[in-house]
Amino acid sequence: MALDDMHERLVAGLDTPDAIRAAFSDHPRHRFIPDMIWPSATGLPLFRTADPERWARIVYTQDAVTIQANDGGGGPRNEPSSSSSAPQLMADMIATARVEPGMRVLEIGTGSGWNAAVLASLVGPTGQVTTVEIDPDVAAHARARLDGSAVRVVTGALPAGSDTYDAVISTCAVSRLPPAWFACAEPGAVVVTPWAASSEWQRTPVVTLAGTGAGQASGPFVRDAVFMHDRTQRVPDGDFPGLDHRPEATAVVPFTSGDVVERDLLTRFMLMFPGVRIGLGLRPFNGGHGRIVYLGTPDGSWAYLWPDGSVTGGGRLPLVDRLCDAHRRLFEADRPGLEEFSLEVDLPGGACRARAGSLGPWEHPVGSP
Repeated sequence: MALDDMHERLVAGLDTPDAIRAAFSDHPRHRFIPDMIWPSATGLPLFRTADPERWARIVYTQDAVTIQANDGGGGPRNEPSSSSSAPQLMADMIATARVEPGMRVLEIGTGSGWNAAVLASLVGPTGQVTTVEIDPDVAAHARARLDGSAVRVVTGALPAGSDTYDAVISTCAVSRLPPAWFACAEPGAVVVTPWAASSEWQRTPVVTLAGTGAGQASGPFVRDAVFMHDRTQRVPDGDFPGLDHRPEATAVVPFTSGDVVERDLLTRFMLMFPGVRIGLGLRPFNGGHGRIVYLGTPDGSWAYLWPDGSVTGGGRLPLVDRLCDAHRRLFEADRPGLEEFSLEVDLPGGACRARAGSLGPWEHPVGSP
């Protein structure tokens, strides 16, 4: 199948308003993806010239495509450091930002340049798109692919000057919300960004924030997502919680690790557990490997929730009790969806509080610099 036909099928599959679908249609994805991509977490990169059919299949999935690993260097794993975001996720964030003709839009994280091109079609000739990219090589690639468009590509963290914008869209996750994003936003403008209390989080749900005055911003979470973290806010990954530790306690709870996955509870647990690292992992179980929900804290406390509802753990903090309490409170509140959670931000200091109706607040420690 020809690449343009593959693009048409991808665009037809988007669940988005007609105007956004038309903007995607204007810009075939393959024109923005470099010839070298990283298809998996291990192994060699894929070169388009070596296997053009496989390259095209990867480009025209509904998934993100990794266009740089390890900040352009090497490593034992191909840790994504720049990508072309999943198309449906792009469309959802653009819709959330309410991008319309004539708007001035600031994008944080240019990546391949595809999202900026779509935004440029939406704002039209009377609007303006400025996109910033911290990696010089990635910025150079995007600048070349956007050549001839009205998009302004800036290498760095923020554009210089005093320009203001009608919407700000970040394509990298942050823990500390930069006050400068809100300072350059017009009154009533929204900042759409993935957020995670720490770069150790496996999920980075997207939140829509607006300034509320007095140095604060707030808004709802709109969908779950997995984004790379802002390079200036990464924290080193700690040891896997409980690694090589013998359990000090065991218990049985009325839900399993599978329930957490099937009921899509993991991100909500993350929002409800300030200061606790929580995620999914694999550990030996019943002669094979079982998917676990793990919890860990900086003081070395840990807990694993297993596929049979058993829990093992150790350390000073009662993480099992906290897990059960969070599960109970969610179900007593009719299991509020992620869209019923919101985030409040104190911009000068960066403190973040998550809420869900009468549940919360959960005060999350400010991310490490």
